Amino acid sequence: MSRRRAVAAALVVPAILAVLAAAASPARSRDARDADRGRRLFVEAGCHGCHAIGALGAALAPDLSRIGARYDAAWLAAWLRDPRARRPAGHMPLLELTDEQVRELAAFLATLR
Repeated sequence: MSRRRAVAAALVVPAILAVLAAAASPARSRDARDADRGRRLFVEAGCHGCHAIGALGAALAPDLSRIGARYDAAWLAAWLRDPRARRPAGHMPLLELTDEQVRELAAFLATLR
């Protein structure tokens, strides 16, 4: 192979691979990224210690497997910020979550249908 072809191949092949990779994995929305982070946060923050989602978690508090069918992300975010404001008689503690974590966890819960 000539030097010129080798240089061309070295430039073209990575460009083609990048295009193929982009086509194979379309850009994900912010909501999808938030939901992925929220799924991890559900475990990391210990939510599964009281709540179940399918086979994951405990049955001490309401099962959240279908919570997204009842409430949207906005309602869930408000609930996560101040659970007693939405359900004064509930036992959900006030969580120490950042606004970003609330958004992510609400996005995840909203996907549960």
